[in-house]
Amino acid sequence: MKTKQAATLLFLVFIFPFLSAQESDSTATTNGRLLPSSDATVPENGDYGVNALQEYNEAYYVVNRLNEAIGLPPNKFNFQSPQATLEHFVVSARSGNYEDAAYALNLNLLPDSLTPEQAATLAEKLYFILNQRVSIDWGSLSDRPDGQIDISTATNKAISGKPLRSVVFGEIGLDGRDIVLRLQRVKYKEFGAFWLISANTVENIDALYEQYGPRQLDRMMPDWARIKWLNMPVWKFAGTFLLIFISYLIGKFSLFILRRLFRKSKQIWVKTIAKKLATPAAWAIGVLFFYITLNKLISFGGSFASTLYAILLIAVIGTITWFIMRFIDSFMVYVAETKIGDADPEENSEARMMMTYISVARRVITFIVIIVGIAVILSQFRSLEKLGISLIASAGLATVILGVAAQSTLGNIIAGIQIAITRPARIGDTVIINDDWGYVEDIRFTYMVVRTWDQRRLIVPLKHIISNTFENWSMTSAHQIRPIILHADYEIDVSKIRTKFEEILKDNENWDEEYPPKVQVVETTETGIKIRALCSAKDASTTWDLHCELREELVRFICELENGKHLSKTRLQFENEPEVENSEKTKKKKKSKAKKKSKTKKTKQNPETREADQKEEKSKD
Repeated sequence: MKTKQAATLLFLVFIFPFLSAQESDSTATTNGRLLPSSDATVPENGDYGVNALQEYNEAYYVVNRLNEAIGLPPNKFNFQSPQATLEHFVVSARSGNYEDAAYALNLNLLPDSLTPEQAATLAEKLYFILNQRVSIDWGSLSDRPDGQIDISTATNKAISGKPLRSVVFGEIGLDGRDIVLRLQRVKYKEFGAFWLISANTVENIDALYEQYGPRQLDRMMPDWARIKWLNMPVWKFAGTFLLIFISYLIGKFSLFILRRLFRKSKQIWVKTIAKKLATPAAWAIGVLFFYITLNKLISFGGSFASTLYAILLIAVIGTITWFIMRFIDSFMVYVAETKIGDADPEENSEARMMMTYISVARRVITFIVIIVGIAVILSQFRSLEKLGISLIASAGLATVILGVAAQSTLGNIIAGIQIAITRPARIGDTVIINDDWGYVEDIRFTYMVVRTWDQRRLIVPLKHIISNTFENWSMTSAHQIRPIILHADYEIDVSKIRTKFEEILKDNENWDEEYPPKVQVVETTETGIKIRALCSAKDASTTWDLHCELREELVRFICELENGKHLSKTRLQFENEPEVENSEKTKKKKKSKAKKKSKTKKTKQNPETREADQKEEKSKD
C-alpha cells in the first residue's frame, strides 16, 4: 500500500500540472532562449512571389530571386558543398545563433513579408526536429561542390561522375506521408552556385514542428530542473521511469479487472477471454498508455530518441500482434471444445477431420499474423526500407539464398497445408510410422506429434508424411481386423479349435460382431501347422486387447487338449536305431530285460536268501 501511495504522489507531482495547467510556451528555454511556440511561424496571409526557378541546369537550379526577407548569405559563410552548408546550420543552431543558421535556408516558397526573426524561428524549429528525429549520415554527404562522393580506384585516381543539384540528408514521416529533407544547389544572377536547404523542406518546418516539437513537460520544466546527465536532462530519465511504473500498475489493474469481470460469467467464451486474453490485453493497455503519455509529455533527442522510439514501436506492435494471436488461438480452441464432438473415439471421423482443419488453420493464421506484424514493424524503419530496396536489386541472389536456407521450413509449412487439404492423416488417427504404432496427437507448423502406445512422442516432419509411405489404420474407418497366429501339431483336430474360438469370441464384449468368427490353417511346416483366427473390434486399441485375450484363451485350450498332446513338437529318428514292429514286442523285450536285471541282483545276495528265492521260483513254475 505504501508503494501505491508513493506512486500516486509521484503521479500527481509529475502529471497533475500537465492536466490542470493550460498550454504555456513561455516557461521552457533552450540555450537561454524560449522554445518556439507550436503555432505557425509563417503568416497565413502573405504576399507570395512567383516561381523563382528560371532554368533547370544540369548542375544547379537557376533562380531569379533568393531570400529577399533576409538577403543573400554573407561571403564569410562556406556554402560551397552540401556538407559545408549543413555543418554551418547545425553548428550555428547549436550555439544558439539561429539568425546565422537561417542563411542556410531557401525561403523562396514563403511570403515576401517574412521577417528575419521569423526566419530565425524557422531555423530553430528545424534544428529541434533534426536533433529529435533525424539521424544524419554525414559520411554520405559530399564535401565537393558538384555533390559527388569521392571514390578512389586501385590506381588512386578519383572517378568523375555527373554533378548533382539535389542531395537527400534525411527523411521523416508526416501525416502518413514521407517528407524528404534535401539540400539543393542554386545559382542567383552572377553569383556562383552554392548549396541551401531546399525550399520544399523549409515549407514543411511548421507542420513537422507541430508534430515533433517539444512536449508538455518540456515546456513546463524550469531551467533549474534541466540538470543534464549523459547530455540529457535528468528529469526526463526520472519522468520516463515514473511513466513505466505507472504503466505497469495500470496493466496489473487492467488484468485484475478483466479476470474478475469475466470469470464469474457462465458463458464459456467469456471465461476463455478471462483465461487467455486478459494477460495480452493488460500488456497492450500498459504499453499503449506508456507510448501515448511519453509522446505527449516528454521528448528525447539524438540517437537515444531514435533507439527509444524504435523499441516502443516494436513493443506496441508486438503486444497488439500477441493479442490478435491469442484471440485467434482462443477462438479456435473454443470452437474445438464446444462446437466439435469428442475426437478421441476413432470412429468419430468427422470430429477428427474438423480438429485437423482447426489445428492447421490455427498455425497458418498465426504464422500470417506474425509475418504481418513483422512487416508492419519493418515498414516503420526507413533504413530497413533501403535494405529492402538493396535486396530487390539483388533479387536473384537473395531468392537463391532464401530458398536454400528456408527450404526445409517452407516445405514443411506447405506440407501442412497439403495434409489439411488431402487428409492422409488427421488428429486422432492410428498410424504406424517407422514401425512405431501410435496416435496423431497434434499437427503443428512444421511437424506432426505422434503419441505411441507406451506414451512416447514421435516428432515427424510434415514433409516425411507427404513424401513417404506410412500406415493409417483409421483413414476411412476405425474398425479393424487382427489375426491370431497359433502353431500346433499335425494330429490336432482344427474343428475343436474353431468351435472353441467361436465360443470365446461371442462371450467377449469387445467383439463388434461385424466380422464373423473364422479359423483357418494358413500354412504347414516341417514341425506342424499354422492356424490363423480372425477377430474384429471398433478400433485399433480395442482390437489389440481382444486379440491378446483370445490368443491367451486359445493357447490355454491347446495346452489342455488331451494333456498337451497337440502342442507343436519336433520328431527325431536316428539312422542306426532298429525299427519297432509293434508295441507288444517292445513290451516283452522290456520285461525280459527287467528279469535279467533282477536275477543279476539276486546272485549278489547272501546264500540263504538266494536258496529261498530259487525254491520260490520253482514252486511258481
